[in-house]
Amino acid sequence: MASKKDRSQIRKLAETLRIPITEAILQSFKNISRREGQNFTLFAACPNSEAVLKAAFLAAKRANAPIKFAATLNQVDFDGGYTKWSQEQFVQRTFEFAQEVGYQGPVIIGLDHGGPYLKDLQRIQNWPFERAMAAVKESLSSCLLAGYDLLHIDATVDPTFKGRASVPMEIVVDRTVELIEHVEYVRAERRLPPISYEVGTEEVEGGMTEPEDFRRFLELLKGQLLKRNLQNVWPCFIVGRVGTDLHTTTFSPNTARKLAEIAAAYGSVIKGHYTDYVANLEAYPASGVGGANVGPEFSDAEYSGLMNLVEMEDKLASEGKVASLSNLNQILKSAVVTSRRWEKWRRGNELGRPFDELSLERQSWLVRTGCRYIWTEDRVVEARRKLYWNLLGNGVQAEKLVLEKIVEVMMKYFRAFNLVESLPKIENELLSRQMQQ
Repeated sequence: MASKKDRSQIRKLAETLRIPITEAILQSFKNISRREGQNFTLFAACPNSEAVLKAAFLAAKRANAPIKFAATLNQVDFDGGYTKWSQEQFVQRTFEFAQEVGYQGPVIIGLDHGGPYLKDLQRIQNWPFERAMAAVKESLSSCLLAGYDLLHIDATVDPTFKGRASVPMEIVVDRTVELIEHVEYVRAERRLPPISYEVGTEEVEGGMTEPEDFRRFLELLKGQLLKRNLQNVWPCFIVGRVGTDLHTTTFSPNTARKLAEIAAAYGSVIKGHYTDYVANLEAYPASGVGGANVGPEFSDAEYSGLMNLVEMEDKLASEGKVASLSNLNQILKSAVVTSRRWEKWRRGNELGRPFDELSLERQSWLVRTGCRYIWTEDRVVEARRKLYWNLLGNGVQAEKLVLEKIVEVMMKYFRAFNLVESLPKIENELLSRQMQQ
C-alpha cells in the first residue's frame, strides 16, 4: 500500500483527518488561494521510464513540492505494460526512488485513463466489449490493492460503436459508474481507506467539448451515483478539453475558466491532459485548472539527453578513447519501427506507407515520441548500458546528465504552477485544520 510506505507528515495529517491524500492537498491549495490570492495546479508526471520516475523525485525535492504520478495501463498493468512494471512493482519502485533521492514529501500514485480500449492491445486485437470491460476491472482492482491514491475512470472509448463519432454520453456515464461501483465493492470488501477519483476525458471520442456537455455529464453522473447508493463518492478531478491534445499545444484560458467554474459548483476541479510543450503554462493556475498531466515531453527530454551522450561518444571514438560504439541511436530507431507503435500516429498521406518513406522530420518525431515504448527492450537496455560505460570510462557522469535534462523540463512546470516551496504551506494548512477539530 502506498500509504504504508509514504510516511510523509502531510500524508499522516491527511490520514488523521480521514481525507484521501489527493483531496487533502487540493483542499489545502483552495484555502491557501483564498488567503493569498494565488492559485495552484497539481502537476502529474506520466512515469514512462525509470529515468523519468527518478527525475520526478529529484525535481520534487528541488521544488519542495508534492509529486503525483499518472500511470496509464499501457505503461503499468498486471501484465507488466511497456515499463515491465505491475501496479505493485511500480509502487515499490516509486518508494525506492523516493528513499534513494531523499524526497520526504507526499507521493500521490494515480491511474491515467482507466477504461475499456484505452490499452492499445485491446484495440489492436479487436477485443469484444465484455472482455475489455472485465480486463479493466481487473486492472482497477490491481491498482487499488497496490495502494494507488487516485483512479481516472475513462469509459469514453468503444470502437464497437461503428459509424458513430462518439459513445453516447448516457452510456459513458453508466459505464463510468459501473467501474466506480466495482472499485468501491473491492475497497469495502478489503476494508481499505477511501481513495480519490478522476472522470471524463479530453479525447475526441466522447470528449466534452462544450460547457453545456460538461455540465450535463456531471448532472448525469451525480444522478447515477445516487441511484447506485454511491452518493458519498464524487470525483475530485474532472478532465476538461482545454485546447490541448497530442498535436496541439494551445491552452485556452477562457475555455478552462468556464469549465473550472462549472466543476467548482460540484465541488471538483478540472484537470488538463496533454500539457506537454504548452507555452502559456502560467495560465493554468490563473484559469483555475487544478491539475495537469505531462508525459511525452519527458520522454523527449530523455531522448535528447541520450542523443547528446551519443554525440560525446562519437567524438571520443574519433579520438581513439572508445573502442566500440553503443550505436544507441540506431538501435532506438530500429526498436521503435519494429514495435509498430508509431503506426497509430500516422496521418493523411502517411497511412499505409512504410516508416522509411516518411519525411526525415516525421521519422525523427515518431522515434522521439515512440521511444518511451521500447526503453525496456533488452537490446536498448544493453546499448544504453554500453553508452554509459563508455562515457564513464572517460569521466562523464552519463546518467546524471540525462536525469538533469529531464529535471530541467519538470522544474518548468513546478514553477509555472506555483508549486515551489508549497509543502510547508500544505502542512501548515492541514495542521491548522487538525487543531480546529
